[in-house]
Amino acid sequence: MHKPAAPVSPPGNRPWQVETNGINRIPDTARNGRPRDLFWIWFAANIGILAVVYGGVIASFGQNFLQGVLVVLLGSSSFVLVGIFGVAGRDGGAPMMTLSRAVFGIWGNIAPNIVSWASLLGWETITVTLGTFALMALLGPVLPLGTIALALWSMVIMVALTVMAGLLGQATLVLIQTWASAIFGALTLLVIVLLIAGTHWQSLLTERPGPWLDGFVPALSIVVAGTGLSWANAASDYSRYLPRRVRGSRIVWSSALGGGIPLTVLMLTGLLLAGRDPSLAASANPIAALRSVLPAWASIPYLIAAAGGLVAEADLSLYSSGLNLLNMFVPWPRYKTVLIDAAIMIAGTVYIVLVARNFFGPFESFVTLLGVGLAAWAGVFLVHQQGRRREGSDRYPDHLVYAPRGARRGAAAVNARALASWAAGVLAGLLFTSSPFVRGPYARGIFATSSLALAFAFGVSGLLFSLLSLRSRRPPVQVDTRIPTCDDGPSRKEKA
Repeated sequence: MHKPAAPVSPPGNRPWQVETNGINRIPDTARNGRPRDLFWIWFAANIGILAVVYGGVIASFGQNFLQGVLVVLLGSSSFVLVGIFGVAGRDGGAPMMTLSRAVFGIWGNIAPNIVSWASLLGWETITVTLGTFALMALLGPVLPLGTIALALWSMVIMVALTVMAGLLGQATLVLIQTWASAIFGALTLLVIVLLIAGTHWQSLLTERPGPWLDGFVPALSIVVAGTGLSWANAASDYSRYLPRRVRGSRIVWSSALGGGIPLTVLMLTGLLLAGRDPSLAASANPIAALRSVLPAWASIPYLIAAAGGLVAEADLSLYSSGLNLLNMFVPWPRYKTVLIDAAIMIAGTVYIVLVARNFFGPFESFVTLLGVGLAAWAGVFLVHQQGRRREGSDRYPDHLVYAPRGARRGAAAVNARALASWAAGVLAGLLFTSSPFVRGPYARGIFATSSLALAFAFGVSGLLFSLLSLRSRRPPVQVDTRIPTCDDGPSRKEKA
């Protein structure tokens, strides 16, 4: 009996080669991914030191340690949403915001797609900024450079590593994220052991509880917005290479555990650190604040772990943001859209590092505002996804996902029910938004500090879309699917 042949990488997606797949559907013959790939992808995406800062954020809302632990556990479980949306990638074989066209319509999807793209660009900028801070601290003692020159060199290194991985594509990212999980995960674990040494457990466990509505709820909202919700719009970008035979439960658990385990450990570490240094969350340079509580000899492994973990997080954002651009009919191959996003990311990083010199205020406002748009989108998409599965229609037909010319005009191009539900959710969230730089008109009284904007956005959009969908169960308008477009797959040059 012959042994089965080992899986071979498809021609358009091989490690260490530029991936030529864009937003085209991945054929069944090219789907050689494994659920454990998702575990390592999401694990590496969350071993960056940013999760420690979330622990400081939780403490800054006046939560005691036990309340903080509850926020950490609930916030980390938000990666279940990433796993659920990852099932759509297995079913549709296309990126997340491409499958979103089946819900909002070919043109209607552009509005939530813009929010998704802006969110991914923002996360790229945040992670590269923190990585730049880490490299500045690492290289500063050995390079006789001024602050600006040191910042620029550190930024160049950080950007180069991030862009290289984002350019090469999914197959390379799977390898990089697996290695990053092992190497930087081990270094991070060493740093954690050092950071929690000297914690006064008795005083920590006997602290009085903080406010629930004004403290617990906003802390949880920020954690959810910055963890599972911020990655939900990229979930199927990495699950689309899984064979259809893979069980949905394996996709959900691989994603939830891959993202949840490092988040839980690192946020708990941040909670312990905040008890020793309450200024952690408000620091203009959280990397330096964390370094100050370490023994001198531990600085090098800490900074290497910080920078490496942030590269592993930024490269996924860059890859997915390039796919988001293709969904807006940019007629270029994927690698060119990645370069566009990289240029914008560099500009944002320069501003934060050299001009603004402030991290936490812009960070919290960014997470809250774009989180509202993503929460409203997630509410609509979740209702749509579960409805299709109940009806036994878990596939995403080409005429709903791609853009033959007949679908670019008329009612078939926009799902008014989905778009109206999303807009209503965004409006509801913005009315109650409470952040350092933006405050909604109804963020008063009990809503002044409760940060219920995300819950309102998710609940209003999902509920309204459910109600509107009940009124109309007619099948979607069929269009001519025989006319291809230039933005749904590799260009002619790439195929050649």
